[in-house]
Amino acid sequence: MNTYLVAVIIYLALMALIGVYFGKKSVKNSDDFMVAGRSLPLFVVMGTLLATFVGSGTVVGGASFIYQYGPFAAIFNLSGGIVGAIVLYFIAGKIRKVEIYTVPELLERKFGKAALFISSIIIIFAFVGITAYQFTGGAYVLQLTTGIPLEAGAIIMCVLVIFLTVSGGLFSVAYSDALSAVLIILGFIIGVPFALNAAGGFEGLAISLPEINKTWNGGLSFPQLLGFFLPLFLLVLGDQNMYQRFSAAKDPKVAQNSTIGFFVGSIFVIGLTIILATTSIVLFPNIAPDTAILSLAIEGVPLVVGLLMLCAAVAFIITTATSYLLSASGNIVRDLIQRSSKKTFSEGKLLWYNRVIVIILGVLAYVLGQFFPSVLAIQMYSYTMYGASITPALLATVLWKRATKAGIVSSMVVGGASTMLWELGLDRPLDWNSVLFALPLSVLALIIVSLLTKNKTVSSDLTTNHAG
Repeated sequence: MNTYLVAVIIYLALMALIGVYFGKKSVKNSDDFMVAGRSLPLFVVMGTLLATFVGSGTVVGGASFIYQYGPFAAIFNLSGGIVGAIVLYFIAGKIRKVEIYTVPELLERKFGKAALFISSIIIIFAFVGITAYQFTGGAYVLQLTTGIPLEAGAIIMCVLVIFLTVSGGLFSVAYSDALSAVLIILGFIIGVPFALNAAGGFEGLAISLPEINKTWNGGLSFPQLLGFFLPLFLLVLGDQNMYQRFSAAKDPKVAQNSTIGFFVGSIFVIGLTIILATTSIVLFPNIAPDTAILSLAIEGVPLVVGLLMLCAAVAFIITTATSYLLSASGNIVRDLIQRSSKKTFSEGKLLWYNRVIVIILGVLAYVLGQFFPSVLAIQMYSYTMYGASITPALLATVLWKRATKAGIVSSMVVGGASTMLWELGLDRPLDWNSVLFALPLSVLALIIVSLLTKNKTVSSDLTTNHAG
């Protein structure tokens, strides 16, 4: 059997065992399933933040961008998450005090059920898309190591991710994330010297890189470059996964301090990813851009190093997929089913709903992934759907007292509709990502409609607990 495949199988089996362990030991109710009983220690919160942020979007989509446009353009593109982490430091403690399960729940506390339902639907669309490209990224790993067709590989990844998510909820996800974060950093740190040596060091890269890849923008116009930066920045600022991790921390101080580790870890991982993918430009000039780091792990470094890098890549993908799948299921159960029903559900029933919906959403994510040509394409669509629709409304909820229910709802509807219009209806005019069209319209709708309507809110106190 292929050595790389054996290593990947062992790693995946380890992740599955973690899921089974926490499923039996820790998950007793929906609170355990969704926010790990609000008991996670600092190291685990740091690890799960990092592993959630750096998934297939980094190791496949981000590597694809680096391979096509070069390292300097990538610094601008991938720094969106790092800048977002700085902002999160100042609000993480507040989010822990609120004790929410989902972002729509936070919006509902101030702007009512209309804000909750609309934001829930948008988040589900975005998160299913993000889960979809994790399946595609995992399929690339299986194809390169075994020759399994991408379609079959995506099915295998889909089944594994669903199993891990259903088994242990956020307990399973968070602790496997922490393990994966260590593996990610270790694998890439060890891999960089070997990859650089194969490419002739930094001097070899400077000589051998195509001229266009040496420029600050990689041949992209400034609007195009901004169109890659903004989606990631906006996603991190308003990502429900981040807010759920803060809510799962054992106290507000742990939540706030975890963003420091997330910030430092992000710089490490992004820097290492840029170096690794840049060496692939020189070593493998004719490969598919999506496989830049994966091809390097298999063909560009010694076997043991390649095995570690490959398992690190799988760690990226699995942990992010489970996080977004779990998060989206929470939107359906807590924000749609519970809020639209007059019945009181038992904890056992809620837990059962969560697990069934994880399965349904996982299948939908696989289907959606078949309609996009590359990981980078679906990544930009999904990030913008969330960032242009949810992040302005969320930040206004926390920071702008004059925001109104009509303004919040208008912003979300305009952001989501304009994203779909630009991407699917107009087919991305000027080759600009939809964020350049959707974000300004969303912010304008928020400001103009809020100023034109009376400030009638459900509650101005975000710390008021609303029973689910």
